[in-house]
Amino acid sequence: MQRRTALKQLFFIAGGIVLFPSCWGRANKASIALRKLHINAEQENLLAEIVESIIPETDSPGGRTLHLHLFVLKMIDDCHSEEDQQVFVQGLKDWDQEMNDTVGKSFLLASSDQRQSYLMDIEKDKAHPLSGFFMMTKRRAIQGYLNSAYVMKNKLIYELVPGRYNGYAKV
Repeated sequence: MQRRTALKQLFFIAGGIVLFPSCWGRANKASIALRKLHINAEQENLLAEIVESIIPETDSPGGRTLHLHLFVLKMIDDCHSEEDQQVFVQGLKDWDQEMNDTVGKSFLLASSDQRQSYLMDIEKDKAHPLSGFFMMTKRRAIQGYLNSAYVMKNKLIYELVPGRYNGYAKV
């Protein structure tokens, strides 16, 4: 009887040892699986704030609520070239430092007006080092918003057969 209990406990401990490493390493990784991009949780949070600044929450949900940052990450990971992916990752790494040098605050600590003016400056200056990163992010965020379930259900009205026949219209 004691041998059976000892074997049960041994298998329980062995199972715990096998599962423990998977629980240990998830602290600072992105929340979705990415094959080519190496993004940590802090960078993902920064990207979520950038997307929220591009598509802010008003009477309709914003970028963070619609999880557009995850869409941007997935699209960059799956659909862009390695060169674009390197530009994206480097831009994400340099974003906060560049904002700190320009405004004097981190992007996460800056006010909404400071964020908007910073985004406008980058958008106007095509030679800015972060212009490529910002344009990729903006393009994919807008694409994600327009293809989101919220926009498709609430903003765009789907007609099975578009157009009308009006027999009384003059030719």
